Amino acid sequence: MVNNAGDQAAPGALEALRTLLNTWRIPNDTREAEDRFDAYAHEAGWSRSERREVLALRDELRRVVERGADADAVVNDWTIRLDVRPRVTGDAVGFVHRGGPAGDMVTAALDAIAAGRWHRLKACPDCRWVFYDHSRNGAKRWCLMTAGGPEGRSCGSIAKVRAHRQRARDAE
Repeated sequence: MVNNAGDQAAPGALEALRTLLNTWRIPNDTREAEDRFDAYAHEAGWSRSERREVLALRDELRRVVERGADADAVVNDWTIRLDVRPRVTGDAVGFVHRGGPAGDMVTAALDAIAAGRWHRLKACPDCRWVFYDHSRNGAKRWCLMTAGGPEGRSCGSIAKVRAHRQRARDAE
C-alpha cells in the first residue's frame, strides 16, 4: 500500500506543478486553510509580476484538480495567454513559451494531458492535498488511507470511520 509522501509524487515536470498546487493546503493540526505561496515564490526568486501570474494560475488549476472548473477551458486560456506553442524536435513534440515560471507550469500540464496523466492529479476531498494517483485503475479518492503521509494524513480512514458511524446512527 502507498503510504508515504514520496509515493504521491507526480512523474517528471508534473511534480513541480503538484508542489505549486500544494502551497495552499489545510493542515491536519489546525484544519484551517493556509497559503504558503509567498514563501514558495520568494524561495523561487520570482519577480512581483511572475508571482501574480503564477498565483492566478495556481488558483485556477486548483479548481480544475478539485473538479470545480473545466480543465479544457482553463488550460486553453492559459496556453493562449502565455503564448505556449508546440515545437517538434526529432520524434518528440515539446512546447516553447515566453511565460516564465507560469509558462513552465502550463507546459507541465500540457505534457501530462498529452501523456494521459493529467486525470491522475487529484485533490483529496477532505484535506484538499493534491496527490498523484499511482493506483492501477486510477480510482484513488483520498490522499492516504493510513497515517504515513505528510503530517500524518489518513483522510481515507477518517472518512470511512465517519461513514461507518453515520450508518450506525441511522440504523438506531
